[in-house]
Amino acid sequence: MQADLETLLVLQSDDAAIAELERQRQAIDRRAADLDRQRQFAADALARAQAAAEAEERRQRELSARVATHKEMHDRNLARFDAVRKLRDANAAMAQAELTRKVLADEESELQTIGRRLGDLRQAVQAQESAVADVEAEQAEPRARIAEEREALDRALADAQARRAQTASAVARPLLARYDKIRARRGADAVYALRGPSCGNCDTAIPLQRRHQMQASGAIEVCEACGVLLYATNG
Repeated sequence: MQADLETLLVLQSDDAAIAELERQRQAIDRRAADLDRQRQFAADALARAQAAAEAEERRQRELSARVATHKEMHDRNLARFDAVRKLRDANAAMAQAELTRKVLADEESELQTIGRRLGDLRQAVQAQESAVADVEAEQAEPRARIAEEREALDRALADAQARRAQTASAVARPLLARYDKIRARRGADAVYALRGPSCGNCDTAIPLQRRHQMQASGAIEVCEACGVLLYATNG
């Protein structure tokens, strides 16, 4: 049993090393996610500015088409006014021409307002494009460092997992299955030495007879209170 215990402790050390590498990997992923959020924030702002400018451009095109139509109508009304000879018809033609003139004047005024607003929106798009470029430039070096660190950690993690697999192959299958189940449940160490008369994890007292048996045989037992694997040291 002593050989199994020694191998199991090595396995636990391997798992602790893997867990630490995985924590470092997660920390790197969080750093990358922070950079992604910053870049996405700038990209979203640019998309909103572009959408606003595009919407204003559509309004400009639609209004320009209406202005062109109403100009034709106004020109026809003026031509009709010039052509009529009766006062009644002339008054009607003038009223119609005046109506289209007012509509046309309002639309042209609105078109000018849209043009000014569109100029502001296009400047906003340019500003947001510059902001995105600035974020990309600022993040280039941090992203390169993250890529290097991630690659190094991935290699270290692969090596650690290979060592762990080799160590695990030397542990008896029933004991390995029990160990893996306990570690998966706890997310932490599964093997503890007795601490005096108690469990090294939860400090629950272990009966004297059971402790003597563990010391005499080197058996690995399960703590009835917290469920970890226990072993007795020579001391």
